[in-house]
Amino acid sequence: MELVPYVQEKLKLQHKLTAVVEAGLVQDFVKTTRVIALVEGGQGGGEQAIIIFQTARIPVHSAIDLSVEQAFAVDGSLRCELDVATDVLVNISCGKVRLLFEMPFGSRTNTFVSEVLRAAEVVSKRRGGPPNFTWLQDYLPNSNTGTSNTQQQGSSGNGSGNNSCGRDLSSEDDLLLTDSGEFKENAEVSVGHSEFYARSSSQQSLELSKASSLTSSGEHENDPFPDVGVNRQNIAHGLSPTPIAARESHIRHQMALREDAYTNVHKFTVFLGTWNVNGQPAMIGLKEWLSIDEDPPDVYAIGFQELDLSSEAFLFNTSPQEQDWQNVVLSSVHPKAKYRKVKLIRLVGMMLMVLVQERHYAYVREVSFDTVGTGIMGKMGNKGAVAVRMDLHNTSICFVNAHLAAHVEEYDRRNEDYDSIIARTSFTSHKNINSPPKSIKDHDHIYFFGDLNYRINPGNYNIKEMIELGQYDILLKNDQLTQQRNIERVFHGFTEGEITFRPSYKYALNSDEWDGSEKARQPSWCDRILWQGEGIKQLSYRSHPQLKISDHKPVSALFMADIKVVDSRSYRKIYEEVMKKLDKLENEFLPQVAVDTTEIIFEPVKFLQPQTKYLTIANTGQVPVQFEFIKKLNDSTYCKQWLNIRPYINFIMPGDKCDISLEVLVDKRTAAQLNAGLDKLYDILVLHLEGGKDLFITINGDYERSCFGSSIEALVHMNIPFKEVPIAKLIDLESPQPKEQIEMPYAVPKELWYLVNHLHSHALQIEGLFTTPGLHKEIIEIRNSLDSGVVGDFLPGSVHSVAEALLLFLEALPEPVIPYILYQRALDSTPNFALCKEVIAALPVYHRNVFSYLMAFLKELLKHSHDNNLDARTLASVFGSILIRERQTRNERRATQQSAIERKKQTFVHHFLVNE
Repeated sequence: MELVPYVQEKLKLQHKLTAVVEAGLVQDFVKTTRVIALVEGGQGGGEQAIIIFQTARIPVHSAIDLSVEQAFAVDGSLRCELDVATDVLVNISCGKVRLLFEMPFGSRTNTFVSEVLRAAEVVSKRRGGPPNFTWLQDYLPNSNTGTSNTQQQGSSGNGSGNNSCGRDLSSEDDLLLTDSGEFKENAEVSVGHSEFYARSSSQQSLELSKASSLTSSGEHENDPFPDVGVNRQNIAHGLSPTPIAARESHIRHQMALREDAYTNVHKFTVFLGTWNVNGQPAMIGLKEWLSIDEDPPDVYAIGFQELDLSSEAFLFNTSPQEQDWQNVVLSSVHPKAKYRKVKLIRLVGMMLMVLVQERHYAYVREVSFDTVGTGIMGKMGNKGAVAVRMDLHNTSICFVNAHLAAHVEEYDRRNEDYDSIIARTSFTSHKNINSPPKSIKDHDHIYFFGDLNYRINPGNYNIKEMIELGQYDILLKNDQLTQQRNIERVFHGFTEGEITFRPSYKYALNSDEWDGSEKARQPSWCDRILWQGEGIKQLSYRSHPQLKISDHKPVSALFMADIKVVDSRSYRKIYEEVMKKLDKLENEFLPQVAVDTTEIIFEPVKFLQPQTKYLTIANTGQVPVQFEFIKKLNDSTYCKQWLNIRPYINFIMPGDKCDISLEVLVDKRTAAQLNAGLDKLYDILVLHLEGGKDLFITINGDYERSCFGSSIEALVHMNIPFKEVPIAKLIDLESPQPKEQIEMPYAVPKELWYLVNHLHSHALQIEGLFTTPGLHKEIIEIRNSLDSGVVGDFLPGSVHSVAEALLLFLEALPEPVIPYILYQRALDSTPNFALCKEVIAALPVYHRNVFSYLMAFLKELLKHSHDNNLDARTLASVFGSILIRERQTRNERRATQQSAIERKKQTFVHHFLVNE
């Protein structure tokens, strides 16, 4: 059926149809036909919306058969998430209404979903002000357009079948577009296993139809879950209920759809606190911060930054301050309630402590945590975040305590830190190991707080004078976080309360006076609290100047949060009703799927530059299918290390499909094998169907070799740029007995010399070297320069990017500078410098040259320590873990054991930095 001309006829001339698909609207296993279109409009185009049409007859014969039912603006909050705990369904939600769709497998569906994904990606990268979507008013039922006339003619028929979305969409509360074009409520769109949340400029969506009510009618009008049978012939034609197997994950999904029927909303108070304590000891009470409200909060989430500034905390993540500050917090919480600790997590100086009142503790489930270091190479935890997630009753909550990059000019780096925290934070389920990990965005309520370090941009005003005059509005317009949020660069979809308190930074210690030191940092609102989620109301947002021991003042916010509490009697009743229906349909049919391709070919892959392809699996059978990628015989994993499959396990509903993301990333772990020809970008995946047959998917691609991942022995015998060396020669040089070595090899690899020489020439006096992370795009430019031939001995990017590239180069060596065979001997030699020198003497000649070259450079850095603030222990810690590495192993050590090993590595290198 060709839908494009009919849908295009329903649109205004200046609006473009991007993709369209016919789908079945499913409610309580009953399916009726809809047409869903992705439409581009707005001034100059670029704004996308999903428009849902009712159909007067099947198949559609003309535009008259179509009438607009609903529309959703695809805006900046649109996001995608995986959830194996719910079956894979096409889900479009608006407020409390959730519309479930089945889409036919084929190119039209693939195109539609791909275009929606692309639209979401474009919106996420949009700069400037948000779109307003006023052009969608043309599709209101009462608009004076051809659309409305046609719509009225086609408003009856199949579109008014027996369906239920849980409420009447024609009520006044559901009108989401006002006469002024403002948007009122949220909308979410789920496609396959991926959920898309679309909101307008005020994080909200658009419902366009008052004409259609999707409430149940007919004989089942009073039965929320009508009894249905299975008709095989009708199933094939999409006119009958969909059979569903009673698997646990699908039951959870069906119960989630009915959540409002068995939950009540209770009001909980949540206290958020953040304080950068500047390494000060816990010698004071905190009641002026944590216990100033009349009533005790139900939940505390208390975040600290710079809890410990010692080298021990920075290098080994151990600190006696942790217990001291925990004790002070526990003694300072509200005296009118008893509290239980849910979780305490610390990374270097960042600590997050979550408490709940004792009476709520039994209803806390699925507690998980993660830490993300955004320091150099993602290792150093002096900056980053610590996060805790939990389910409180039936509401999922995520707390993120962050410490972002410092200094006025580094707002881009702060933005990158935020991106990294959002992308890398991952919570693993302890109950269901097969469930994909949850991200920050996969929660009902999200609280993001900490020393975010955004500053006030300098201008034609005196910041301190403006503060004394109380003219915060001008300063907040020039606040970097406010500006970055306004252009939707960071914290899109988050809310921050009105700031009415003085900047929390920077003060002279033990006073309320501004910093008067030599650096004289300007005051800023560094310490912030933001939130995201429905049913959250901020009651207060304040600082606490009574606490003076730090150069920051603590900040807090109190929230009233809607928590969904399960009514056990209603839950049991609805659960029994769901099970009755599922039991009738279980084991009716065998699982069957189709895939859009059995061979996936990647474009040429480069080091540290990921590529993603998609595999579509469609359930062409009549029962839900559980699939899983399984390992082949004699293999330890289901795919090679350079490949990441998401999701690798899932359910698919009949007639639905799942888009599998296949990401290839060659990094320091895998580059060496590919460089040496010991591995190829080739794999065969086994797609296993539970109760069905296996399918085989071939992965193929070419890797563009790089000096990153090449061995020292091979690189010293390359006297031309790496890219100009023939592949056959590269493989020969990486072999145990190469045949084509040059007569006069370099003492050290020329690529290493370029990196060190650049730092020696431009970075000896730069503060933060090897502790401040570089930018990914600059590291890619540096890699390209090293591989293609450095022009004029000058590398692109900042010195911090060059420093990180140096560490990455060393860490990617297939054989570390201290070879694996000498690993244990090096650790055993750490008590005695003479024994350490014997280890170096035993190194292969080019490895010894590299070690001596690096030590000479690091000593030169230490000669300028008064400028760069580097010390021997820091450098020894950074380079020790890279120069002395153990072969990759599956054995996990306890944290204390690993810490002892890291200390030995540091000690080994430290000997050569402080001794001749």
